[in-house]
Amino acid sequence: MAELLAVLYGKVLRVNPSRPDWPERDRFILSKGHGCAALYAVLAERGFFPLDWLDTFYQNGSRLAGHITHTDVPGVEVSTGSLGNGLAIATGMALAAKRDGKTYRIFALLSDGECDEGSTWEPILFAPQHRLDNLIAIVDYNKIQSLGTVKEVMDLDPFADKWRAFGWAVREIDGHNLDQVEEALSTVPYERGRPSCVIAHTVKGKGVSFMEHQLLWHYRSPQGEEFEAALRELEAQR
Repeated sequence: MAELLAVLYGKVLRVNPSRPDWPERDRFILSKGHGCAALYAVLAERGFFPLDWLDTFYQNGSRLAGHITHTDVPGVEVSTGSLGNGLAIATGMALAAKRDGKTYRIFALLSDGECDEGSTWEPILFAPQHRLDNLIAIVDYNKIQSLGTVKEVMDLDPFADKWRAFGWAVREIDGHNLDQVEEALSTVPYERGRPSCVIAHTVKGKGVSFMEHQLLWHYRSPQGEEFEAALRELEAQR
């Protein structure tokens, strides 16, 4: 999801790092809270907090916990980690904004695995009913979840058709193509009166040959020679 976050925070979101609680800011919810390392890095690069905080990630006593947390972390709207809750939170924020006459938008980034859960499909039903065109769901569709491929665990296809059937305006993109990501996220809402869904087709472990499409790396982190090899491959693509 690195490209998705880079475009969101570099081109799309109306935010102010010097005023993280600016009332008119766009809201971003990382529903897949386990992906927090990428969001912390982007927030630090944008100036929400010092870069050296990143050196404390996932350590005892650090404010940068292993699932995204908003406590004492500027730029983080809400703590997440238990999957299946982020879109519901974002939907509530979108409804509140509409009722208060506010113009800010709410973006929620979901994993594909959490789309197995009924708690995700409740707001998918709710948002079109209330014409929440200020709500944008982005699904990181890398097709691998904790215990297997999505198709093996709970096949979601035809995925885009299901969102459309529930009343969403949908775009499918290559989630690693920066031009496609920017075009999709800069043109929301796609239809007036409808929430927008961006299904971003991605590759788990993108850019590291021995990680791509490999379930092993869902929980594992590279150490030692693996870490150095991964860095070399990524550096070569810059």
